[in-house]
Amino acid sequence: MKKFCLPIFFSAILCGCGGGALKNQTQPTTTGSADSAVQVLSPSDNSTVGSQVHYVANATTNCAKGIASVDVYSAPGVLAHSSTGASLDATITLSPGPYKTSVQATDNCGGTATTPVNITVSTAAAQPGVQVVSPADNSTVSSQVHYVASASSTCSAGVGSVGVYSAPGQLAYTANGSSLDATLNFSSGTYNTTVQEWDNCGGSSSTPVTITVQGATSSSPVPSPVPSNAKTFANLQKDKGWTGYGLLSPSYSICSSCKASGPKVTWGSQQGVSNPSQSGSSMQFDVGGATPYSDALWNNHLIGDFSSQGLPDSGKSLAPSLHNFVYDVYFYADNLPLSQALEFDINQFVNGKSFIWGHECRVAGGNQWDIWDDKAMAWHPTGVACNPKNNAWNHLTIQVQRTSDDQLLFQTITLNGKTATLNYKEPPTSTGWYGVTINYQMDGNGSQQPYSIWLDNLNFSYW
Repeated sequence: MKKFCLPIFFSAILCGCGGGALKNQTQPTTTGSADSAVQVLSPSDNSTVGSQVHYVANATTNCAKGIASVDVYSAPGVLAHSSTGASLDATITLSPGPYKTSVQATDNCGGTATTPVNITVSTAAAQPGVQVVSPADNSTVSSQVHYVASASSTCSAGVGSVGVYSAPGQLAYTANGSSLDATLNFSSGTYNTTVQEWDNCGGSSSTPVTITVQGATSSSPVPSPVPSNAKTFANLQKDKGWTGYGLLSPSYSICSSCKASGPKVTWGSQQGVSNPSQSGSSMQFDVGGATPYSDALWNNHLIGDFSSQGLPDSGKSLAPSLHNFVYDVYFYADNLPLSQALEFDINQFVNGKSFIWGHECRVAGGNQWDIWDDKAMAWHPTGVACNPKNNAWNHLTIQVQRTSDDQLLFQTITLNGKTATLNYKEPPTSTGWYGVTINYQMDGNGSQQPYSIWLDNLNFSYW
């Protein structure tokens, strides 16, 4: 099939909790309400650290307006760093000596909560390598494993990236820079994971972390890499902004004369479907018609031009700041063999460049994942099998990245718990569009037999 992509854009969902203020995880001070919390993951209380002190913390509140900021005080009344929102991940520089630091959260109802963190800064503690804050080595954890780590190097150019291997040779997640904060999903079992850093001089070091996962089902995906600082649109299948189009073979450009009712190609969608559904509100998509190998495309403009989410980004500051995207969705089919292919796309348009991460699961077309080469206008087989289940829910997670040198990086595809690491790079093309969008597409087979697909729990994360 040829490829036609329309722009799709995205925005953050800010979730408020009940109605009250902040509460501490480790007692100290709370004002406003008794129900608030600040959890400090790094550094540990009463620990000895190097001069580059890595602070990682999360705050919760029952204030309906949410958390305003999480701040680090290097001493009482001395503000060292402030982060907006409910999480903090920052490295601050301190001279050698003892410190009575604290992490304070302030909510939008006027409440605060503070957790003290006593540390001793020592130059001897600043050794090159990877310091893993979470999870602890040889620990027993749940299926959602929170990795927090920082790295240092003798390389004068610093650390380039930090990654997690879920098993030897299986890279599950990478983050640019010298710190990492991500939650990965694992099935039950024991894993010899590793956190590794790569510096900008060609060097590397790693720290092994053995974990035992309990309470997970065999279908739990590995990984589902969404860090705590990411913004996520949850349950997009319930949201507004979906627009459908017919694509006729053999050109596969949008058919301006076609109607959803056909006859050449038919398409339709319905939201709020209770059966089949996981959340109680899935979205049904249909394709059919008289022209063989014709397709139905739906897109949703999320950030930037024509934003359906109220994020036009008129100052053009949000979209260019985004480099990482995760498309996470469940899909169900009651007659899957009639599908020629199912397509899931992430698109970013910034600085006059078009980044289209197209992913196509060929079903009747040969049970393999293809990825889109926008420059060559062609699909590339990946060699990765795609065998979704019929009459069952399938869980798909796609992770991509716009690299620091403006290349498209196809990172991983996870289908029903099996992860394929692609790490495939290609250059962008030019565009006049602006923003971030997603696509979903259904391809008709050689007889254009009608079929339906249901999407549920469609989450899109970006950071």
